[in-house]
Amino acid sequence: MADRRPEKTDEIKQRDRRNVAIALGLGAFIALVFAVTLLKLGGSVAERSF
Repeated sequence: MADRRPEKTDEIKQRDRRNVAIALGLGAFIALVFAVTLLKLGGSVAERSF
């Protein structure tokens, strides 16, 4: 069977690159929030009693 997908146009390539950039930015933001949360909690997490 022939490949029915047409070649990627420049517009589709740009959209794909933009989506990757947004995903990387979102991942970096989530990592930053996680790191700040851990730093703010500090050692008090290990000292909690359950």
